Amino acid sequence: MKALIISVDLGDPDFTAHAEEFVMLAEGAGAEITEVLTVRRSRPDAAGFIGSGKITEAAALVQATGSEVVLFDRPLSPAQQRNLEQHFQVRVVDRVALILDIFALRAKSHEGKLQVELAQLQHLSTRLTRMWTHLERQKGGIGLRGPGESQLETDRRLIGARVKALRDRLTRVQRQRTTQRRARARGQTLSVSLVGYTNAGKSTLFNALTRADAYAAHQLFATLDTTTRRVWLEGAGQVVVSDTVGFIRALPPTLIAAFRATLEETVQADLLLHVVDAANPQRDEQVQAVQQVLADIQADEIPQIQVFNKIDLAGYEPRVERNEHGTIARVFVSALARSGLSSLRQAIVEFGGHTGSNAIHESVQPE
Repeated sequence: MKALIISVDLGDPDFTAHAEEFVMLAEGAGAEITEVLTVRRSRPDAAGFIGSGKITEAAALVQATGSEVVLFDRPLSPAQQRNLEQHFQVRVVDRVALILDIFALRAKSHEGKLQVELAQLQHLSTRLTRMWTHLERQKGGIGLRGPGESQLETDRRLIGARVKALRDRLTRVQRQRTTQRRARARGQTLSVSLVGYTNAGKSTLFNALTRADAYAAHQLFATLDTTTRRVWLEGAGQVVVSDTVGFIRALPPTLIAAFRATLEETVQADLLLHVVDAANPQRDEQVQAVQQVLADIQADEIPQIQVFNKIDLAGYEPRVERNEHGTIARVFVSALARSGLSSLRQAIVEFGGHTGSNAIHESVQPE
């Protein structure tokens, strides 16, 4: 689908990285980018975010390039979105909706699909026009509508009912996972979760550590469903390793809430391997973004080892760095080249030896 991107610079110091990341998101959603219009503003315009002059310029670009959709790299209010769509006469998708679209594209598990649908309904319910009539057909429509009830009211009620049903189903799934987690906790197995910025190479590292075949690709949000494997490490015994969804700067709050169950694997882990793209010039900002999300989900107190990945691209050699207490703080590896992995395995073993079996708590998701 041909897409015009509108990128808004509000004076952020990392705007360039923000803009490049949004292009990657658009490409990940399958967009054919016709043009990128950069707009500089000190603050958003209440009616159309970018002001009337730039709206006119963008509308002309939509016509000239034959764009079928406008992708906006900032979150829009429902009123701003409606106003922009009236001017452009094509669909306008903001940053939140684009991320949700990618999530819908990539989610494979039953739980992942439920979470995506819930997040989409919560986001889009405030943007109702007449797009939800298909839900009426799913529910059997006839007999549901009260006397004089408008289509909009009917749609809102149908969405509310669907949201409640999704929450109930997710609650049941979470109860099942908790039961299984408690059963496995009796075995006192060390639980390790891979976390990190999206596209840092977590899935490639997961595959290298566990000899699994989790989907890995050079794109944002390649992994959306938590994958768990058991591995045997000499000196630590059975270790449960989980690959989780990648984080991103300014992750929409609705996504944090909707994906709480997916991120729960992170919250329940004994050790976090924070995978960092060592070759990315924005790696420090990405590390901060991950730490912020970990704080949001109450996982920032869990012990962490930073794994600097892609050292073959960054020009580093495999090595281990320790902090002032002699504890391993960083391990430098290349998951793709399979270098430095023995040091990483040893770091996990060392952590398990220091914590002792009593420190290990319930933390396993169904495989």
